[in-house]
Amino acid sequence: MTKQERAARTRHALIRSAAHAFERQGYTQARLADISACAGVSPGALHFHFESKAEVARAVEAAAGVSLRRAAWLAQPPGTNALQRLTNTSHALAERLRGDVVARAGFRLNCESAGGGALNLLREWQTCVEQLLAEAAEEGLLARRLVRADTVSAVVAATTGFELLGRRDPEWLSGQSLAAFWRVLLPRAATAAALTAVDPDGTCPTRAETRTPATTAG
Repeated sequence: MTKQERAARTRHALIRSAAHAFERQGYTQARLADISACAGVSPGALHFHFESKAEVARAVEAAAGVSLRRAAWLAQPPGTNALQRLTNTSHALAERLRGDVVARAGFRLNCESAGGGALNLLREWQTCVEQLLAEAAEEGLLARRLVRADTVSAVVAATTGFELLGRRDPEWLSGQSLAAFWRVLLPRAATAAALTAVDPDGTCPTRAETRTPATTAG
């Protein structure tokens, strides 16, 4: 193993250890000494990679961003209608948040702005919803009287609410919870013809890939 490979492994181990610490103790209570010890490295090795706890937090947020963007990308295969891609993406992101501590801790840190960086994962999700609903409108999939801005707000509020509730009960981030939400929303959002072409359970064949923890750190 080269020196660069060892350094990358150490950095990844520190990010994952920090994610566990931030999730268990919160940003304020997490200690750098505990993060380095759980990663199996010395405090000096941690400070070689990160100058402060805020920098560690920003790295966790950035790694979460990479992980969540990849999950969203895999959930949107070509040839799938925009409403199905939106439904698939919500499932993929919830699954990633449920199964990957880095994505989960990084998203929470980012929402709370603990790292103090410019990254805004919640805004990225809102933009994704806006774009997919705009594409659905272009494809003629949306009900005529639907107010698109209100639908964006409903989707973003509900899905981020599931993330918040999922901190205490992971079942809120389950496929069943997301499917139940889409079964309520889709009949109001989609045309009758489009409704028959959208599966609220999600159809992405690559969902298993979204469970692979990201190893890229920002």
